[in-house]
Amino acid sequence: MTALFSQGLIHVLSGPVASRIRPAGRTAAMALMALFTAFVPTHALQAQAPDILEPVSWKASADANEDGTTELVFTASIEEGWKLYGMDIPEGGPIPTTVNFDDSTKLEFAGAWKALGRKKTTMDPLFGMEIETFQKRAIFRVPVNAAPGTVLKGYVEFMSCDDAQCIFPDPFEFALTIPGAAPAEGEGQGMLEPVQWQIEREKLDADGEYLLRFTATIEEGWKLYSQRIPEADVRPNPTVITVGGDGVEPIGACLESGNAHEMPEPLFNNLMIKYFDGQAVFEQRIRVEDPRQPVKGEISYMTCDASKCMFPDPVPFALNLETGANVYKEDGGPVKRAWAVPVWEFAQECVIRTEASGWWAVFVRGLLGGLIALFTPCVFPMIPMTVSFFTKKSGQSRAKGVFDASFYGLSILAVYLVCTIPFVVYKLPPDTLNVIATHPVINIAFFAIFLFFAFSFFGYYELTLPSSWGTKTDSASQAGGLLGIFFMAVTLAVVSFSCTGPLLGVLLVQTLSAEASQSAIVAGFAGFGVALGLPFALFAAFPRAMNALPQSGGWLNSVKVVLGFAELALALKFLSNADLVSHWGILKRDLFLLLWIVISFATVAYLMGWIRFPHDSPLQKRGPVRLGFAALFFAFGAYLVPGLFGKNLQLISGFPPPMFYSYGWFYDSHEGGIHGVRDLEEGLALARETGKPVMIDFTGWACVNCRKMEEGVWVKEEVASRLTEDYVLVSLYVDDTEPLPEEERYTSASSGRNVKTVGNKWSDLQYSNFKGASQPWYVLLAPDGKTVLNEPLGYTPDVEDYVDFLDCGLANFDSLEAVNGSEWAALTLR
Repeated sequence: MTALFSQGLIHVLSGPVASRIRPAGRTAAMALMALFTAFVPTHALQAQAPDILEPVSWKASADANEDGTTELVFTASIEEGWKLYGMDIPEGGPIPTTVNFDDSTKLEFAGAWKALGRKKTTMDPLFGMEIETFQKRAIFRVPVNAAPGTVLKGYVEFMSCDDAQCIFPDPFEFALTIPGAAPAEGEGQGMLEPVQWQIEREKLDADGEYLLRFTATIEEGWKLYSQRIPEADVRPNPTVITVGGDGVEPIGACLESGNAHEMPEPLFNNLMIKYFDGQAVFEQRIRVEDPRQPVKGEISYMTCDASKCMFPDPVPFALNLETGANVYKEDGGPVKRAWAVPVWEFAQECVIRTEASGWWAVFVRGLLGGLIALFTPCVFPMIPMTVSFFTKKSGQSRAKGVFDASFYGLSILAVYLVCTIPFVVYKLPPDTLNVIATHPVINIAFFAIFLFFAFSFFGYYELTLPSSWGTKTDSASQAGGLLGIFFMAVTLAVVSFSCTGPLLGVLLVQTLSAEASQSAIVAGFAGFGVALGLPFALFAAFPRAMNALPQSGGWLNSVKVVLGFAELALALKFLSNADLVSHWGILKRDLFLLLWIVISFATVAYLMGWIRFPHDSPLQKRGPVRLGFAALFFAFGAYLVPGLFGKNLQLISGFPPPMFYSYGWFYDSHEGGIHGVRDLEEGLALARETGKPVMIDFTGWACVNCRKMEEGVWVKEEVASRLTEDYVLVSLYVDDTEPLPEEERYTSASSGRNVKTVGNKWSDLQYSNFKGASQPWYVLLAPDGKTVLNEPLGYTPDVEDYVDFLDCGLANFDSLEAVNGSEWAALTLR
C-alpha cells in the first residue's frame, strides 16, 4: 500500500497537474507522504521499501570573479542511467531544478543562471514532451553581488528519473561564504597570479659555468608543487624548468629548496606530495660556450589552494648572463609561438593504441602496383625474352643462369629504391610531404600529368624517355658480369617508363596523401620493385612455368586502355583536391560522381567492343575474362549512382569530395553529418561555456583517410552520439590556404617554417604540441586548452577502438573535473 501511495503521489507531482501545485503544494504533498508513512508499521516499511536511491550528489562553491562579483556554482554528479532536469521546464513537465535562498535580501543577482554540462533536449517518454536533461554531470552557476563574509544559506530542489521511475530526493542544503574583501579602486581587473617568479644568475669559479636561481614567491593559501611527483592516476603537474639555447649545457639536476612540506593532498586522492608555500627556490648549474648569448627557457608549473587549481601560462625567459637582465620579448619580429602546453598526467590508464598500417600496408600497395605493371605491353613481353637470355646463355650452367636472373631481379628492386634517395637524404620539415600532397598548384600539375598519361594509354601518342637514355643504359648493359646485368635492369626501368611511370605516380601521391612519411615512400617503391623483379627470378628457376603464361597480343593493349580510364578517374581526384583546398567550387561531389559514372560505363562500352581506340583491332569475341571485367565496371558505376542522391558511399569514401561539399542538385547537402567549429579558440570558449571537453580533429580538405573516418566511423550511432553530446568538435584543416592577417604570421619554433596561412598555423599546432604530422589526428583536450585527456590517435577504422578512445577521454575528464571543479572558465589559451 505504501508503495502504491508513493507511486500515485509521484505521478501527481510529476504529471500535468504539477504546475498547479508548485511549489508550496508540492511541499505539502511531500509532507503528507511523510505523515502517511509515519503511521505505517516499521516492519511493513522494511518489507516493502528498498534501499534509498541517491543517484544525484551535489557540491557548491562561491568563487571570486575578476570584476568583483562572486560566482555561485552548484555541481551535480549523476549516476549512469539517471538524468537530472534543467531549470527551464515547459508547463506540465517534471519538477525543474531550483536553487532557493533562505534570505534573498543578502544578495543581488549580477547575471542570469547558466546551466552547463552534458545536456541535451530530447523527447522524454515519461512526460511526452521535449525537455532539457543532464546526464553524468550538470553545473548551474550565477554571478551575484554580496558583501564579503556574508553567509548564504539555502537548498536545491530537484527531480531525477531513469527510464522506468522518478524520485524526489531530499533537497541539497548549502551554506556558502562570500570570499575575500572588497577590491580597492582599480584592483580586481587582472588575472589571478598567486605565484610570482624572479630569475637571477651567479658566476661560478669554473670557466663558463653559471648558477641560475629561480625564486617563486607564493601567495598565502596557495602551494607550488615539487619537480618530483609520484606516479598516480590523478596527480598535480610538477614544476618543470627548461634551460637551453645555443651552446648551453645543463650540469646535473635542478635542485630545489624553500618552505617545503610533504603530506597527503586532499585534492588528489590524498596522494603523498611534496609542495612549497611562501617561497621556493630552484637552482640549476649550466656551462656556456659564449656568455654573450642569452640563456633561454621557460618555467611551467601548477598551483592550487584548498579548493581549486590553476594552470598558469609557462614563464618564458631569455637571461643575459653579463647583465642578469631577462631580455625575453614576446613582441617584435617574427613570433615563435606555442599554442598549447599539453599536460599528460591524466592519460596514463586507458590509452588506446591501435596498430598503424605503417610500412606493410604501403608495401602491399606498391606490390599491387608492380603486379599491374607486369601485365602492361611495356613489361610483359620482356619476361620470356630476358629469362631465356639467362637460362640459355652459352657456356654457363643452369645454376649460373638462375643466379644471374635472380641478381637481375634484385637489381630491378635496387633501381626503384635508388629513386627514393631524395626523399630520405634530404631532411624535410615534418609537414613538407603533406604540403606536397595538398598544394593546389601541385595537384593541378598531377591532374595535367595524369590526363597526359591517360591519352597516352589510349594510344593517341607514345610516352617515352629521351632515346639517348635508353641507348646509354643499353650500351652499359653490354659490359658483362654483374655490372652489365645491373644496367640491364636500369634499361628495363627506362624503356618501360611509359607504362610504369603513371602507376608510380599514383603510388607516390597516394602515399603522400595517406601516410605523409618519407619511410613510407621507400616501402611503396620497394613493393613495386619486388613485384617487377620477382617473376624474372622465379621463371629462371622454374622455366617450364612460362608455358602457362598467355601469349602476347591484343589483350595487352586492352589492359593499357583500361588503365587509361583509371588514370582519367584519378586525374579528377587531383583536380578535386585542388578545388577543395582552394574552395573554387568547380568540382563538387555531384559532378565528380557523375563523371566517374560516365568513365565506368565508358570502360564497359570499351570492353564490350562498342568503342575503339587507335591501336585496337576489331573485337572478334568476348571471352569470360573480358566479360567479367565489364560486369565489374558496370557494377561499380551502378554503385555510384545512389551517391548522387546523398547515399554514403563507404567503399570509396575519401575519393569523392565530402558529402557537405555539393551543388545540391539531387540532395540537400546541409542535412545530416557531424559538423564542428573550425577555430580552436572558438571551440575552447564553447567548451568552457558548456562544460564539455574538446576533440580536435586535425584534418585536411584533400585527406583521404579523414573522409574515410567521417563517412565510415563517425556515422555510427555509438560514435555520433558521443561526438555530438559529450564533446565539442573542432575541425582544423591543415591544408587551408586562406592567408593569415599580417600581424598573426610568425616563424614556427619547431620547424622554422614561416607560418602564413590558416593551414600552416594548424599544421604547426599539431606537430609542435601533439607530435603528429599526418591526418587525421585526434586530440582530446580539457576546456583549458592545455590538459590532454588521452594519447592522440590517428586513423582508426575500427569503431570499437574509436569508441574506447573517446570514452577514455571522458573518464579522464571526469577525474580532472573532480579535482578542478568548474574552474575551466578561468583558464585561457595563450
